[in-house]
Amino acid sequence: MPVTDRDILFEDNHLIAVNKRAGDIVQIDDTGDEPLDEQVKKYIAHKYNKPNGAFLGVVHRLDRPVSGVILFAKTSKALDRVNRMFKERQMKKTYWAVVRKRPAVLEGNLVHWLVKNPQKNVTKAFDHEVNGSLRAELNYKVIGELDGYYLIEVDPITGRPHQIRVQLSTLGCPIVGDNKYGYPRGSLKKSICLHARRLQFTHPVKQEPVAIFAPLPKDGFWERFEVFGK
Repeated sequence: MPVTDRDILFEDNHLIAVNKRAGDIVQIDDTGDEPLDEQVKKYIAHKYNKPNGAFLGVVHRLDRPVSGVILFAKTSKALDRVNRMFKERQMKKTYWAVVRKRPAVLEGNLVHWLVKNPQKNVTKAFDHEVNGSLRAELNYKVIGELDGYYLIEVDPITGRPHQIRVQLSTLGCPIVGDNKYGYPRGSLKKSICLHARRLQFTHPVKQEPVAIFAPLPKDGFWERFEVFGK
């Protein structure tokens, strides 16, 4: 399904943010499915009548089964600056995750060392440094409960592959639908209940504060958690 005006969360001359649908891939992979970056390029080219196409820079990614706010750069200058901001951890990312099991500690900090197996596309967490591992840290807080499901707000401090998924699973709280990391069954919609809820940063060109919020997917389940606010 192509990107439309309804999917756009923020846009100016330098940046564009999209509310990614679960199941979309951000960049081309071996599935042959049209990636989100190509969809956004087509959206920009059509909207601004650019017959030769539009520039678009990918600055971060979301796993395919994850939904929520994702930011792209519309100029090379913005791309360079935003890449540096991500590298220097100047972008504040907040996720919402739904789990079935309540964490024993309702609010806390998790630190693990992660090793990714690229062949199986799975990440393993260790409680100590091991050969080839990367340190991963996040803060989490239970912010709501609904019909036996618990809503957790997660603020990742580092940005590692599958970090939130594997760290919550290691806590004993796999994300709903994420059978790769311990939930007993997968989703028929090929999605998991992990949503990139908010992105906050200082605009790389205008030097103004920016806060981008992504509404929850309207799938008959997720949107009920909107009662817990932004």
